[in-house]
Amino acid sequence: MQRLSGLDAGFLYLETPSQHLHICGLLVLDPSTVPDGYDYRAVRRELDARLDAVPAFRMKLADSRFNLDHPVWVDDKDFDLDRHLHHVAVPSPGSRTELADLCGHIAAQPLDRAKPLWEMWVVEGLDDGSIAVILKMHHAGVDGVSGAAMIAQLCSLDPAAPRPDTIAPGVGGGNEIYMAVAGAVNVALRPLHLARMLPSAVTSVASWVARARRGDAMPAPFTAPRTPFNSTITGHRAVAFAQLDLADVKAVKNAFGVKVNDVVMTLVASALRSYLAGRGELPDSPLVGMVPVSVHEESDRPGRNQVSAMFAGLHTHIEDPVERLRALADANEVAKDHNAELGANMLQDWSQFMGAAVFGAAMRTYAALRLADKHPAIHNLVISNVPGPPQALYFLGAHVTALYPFGPLFHGAGLNITVISLEDKLDVGLITCPELVPDLWVLTDCLAPALDELLAAAEQARSSDDEDSSIDGVSR
Repeated sequence: MQRLSGLDAGFLYLETPSQHLHICGLLVLDPSTVPDGYDYRAVRRELDARLDAVPAFRMKLADSRFNLDHPVWVDDKDFDLDRHLHHVAVPSPGSRTELADLCGHIAAQPLDRAKPLWEMWVVEGLDDGSIAVILKMHHAGVDGVSGAAMIAQLCSLDPAAPRPDTIAPGVGGGNEIYMAVAGAVNVALRPLHLARMLPSAVTSVASWVARARRGDAMPAPFTAPRTPFNSTITGHRAVAFAQLDLADVKAVKNAFGVKVNDVVMTLVASALRSYLAGRGELPDSPLVGMVPVSVHEESDRPGRNQVSAMFAGLHTHIEDPVERLRALADANEVAKDHNAELGANMLQDWSQFMGAAVFGAAMRTYAALRLADKHPAIHNLVISNVPGPPQALYFLGAHVTALYPFGPLFHGAGLNITVISLEDKLDVGLITCPELVPDLWVLTDCLAPALDELLAAAEQARSSDDEDSSIDGVSR
């Protein structure tokens, strides 16, 4: 029995019929690499065998009316793979649009909390002969990094690799007496924990104000300009995706002396600027992205979600893409330094005080009254960049040619753009509420031109450097 942390449980408490707090991944597979040829029945048998090596896939939520603390994870003694694995086909002609429509429909369906919180859909009928796998997992059980790690546990570096060693399941069910007593003790100790945290909270606020006055603070919440996707969301979802060459991104990085993440953020900012300008809705002030930051290496707190949050100005008001890149790189350094000062455990510590009754009712009221439409935008969108493996991955023997991630949407921030690297590619997944962004592919198709623009500027910068070096060599 494993108790959820406050941050894990918060994704349960804040879920509403229109705010689904699960994450999805779309894997595109080349079935020609499967050693004995692709067959759905063989995929099911292999997946069933490999799940024994990933206990989290067999764990479900357990709670009790006497439990005052967060729920717990327990092994599902009645686990049935057929309640999680589904076999479907996209309609003809099986293009990326049909695949995206199916993925959006699946992303719009809530997960059943009575069973382990994940589903997998094997999709056939794609026009290029590929097979797709759509994997959906609740954010209470995974963050971006741990979700990618769980997918990796179902993969291998060799299509013919043997199955990983199995891990014996625990005892099914939860001990309600232990759950209630331990929960009561945890809740009784919370006032003491709160008293310990208050001084650091006051210091953090004072430091933020001082930093803002000096001009070296990340953007504050509620300072983002309003855009069409900063409104109350519905339960509908639309997704789109794009694949970029990692070598091109690194060429830009090297030409201007920045980081890969700076280039990724600039590509997102450039695409957003082009998209909003094309609609006549580009704000005069820069958009603000909320960037999840992994603290798996720094945090000593329990829980499956090990993240903090950083606010990043996207400098969408700057017209020149190179100036935007340099401004973003400088601002990211400031934001990282500021976020590090706030501490890796701040979000996890404060979320321990979340409770289902209070926060669940508050979120439902917030959505029903459409309060996200009335106050200043907290931030404009969520942007996440997850490092993936640099080598080829094989999912049950099939080469993974793309892995598109789709994060959750929140009331007031109805757009999420998540990027993951895989081999020599950057896979970009976009998800939105179609009532707020009805033309998501238009935004998505702005990413490749944004990269071409930066590549051209990088080539020009290299040419200028070569000319300067040649002149300098002659003068000597």
